[in-house]
Amino acid sequence: MSTGSTDDTMRVLVYSDDATTRAEVSAAIGRRPAADVPFVEIVECATEPKVHQWLGSGEIDVAVLDGETQPAGGMGVSRQAKDEVYDCPPICLIIARRDDRWLADWSKADAVVPQPLEPMVLADTVADLMRRRSATRLNAK
Repeated sequence: MSTGSTDDTMRVLVYSDDATTRAEVSAAIGRRPAADVPFVEIVECATEPKVHQWLGSGEIDVAVLDGETQPAGGMGVSRQAKDEVYDCPPICLIIARRDDRWLADWSKADAVVPQPLEPMVLADTVADLMRRRSATRLNAK
């Protein structure tokens, strides 16, 4: 298993208990969400333990977490990761209600996108987070 991303690929973790949501997020991000960022390798997770395993591995560059995932929602997972994971990657939260914005702030998420997902908005948001990760990653080459 490699450690971290290569120059031409970044790993994006997609967390949701809903396979349709994971597929929708993966499709919106595509192979490359913007021309000036590396290609994307999607890592899908449906359970909280697997998300924490991946986030703690140092191999994820950006995470997209579904705030509605059960039993552990993306907001709580984000808060825990930001508090506990060394060099935590940027996190984008998907929220279902506008009123959840304050919870997203509490969760220390780096970006928020609303449901229903707009593919261009999500792709632009992930590309921005990829650029940020490239510039700030502690073990950058």
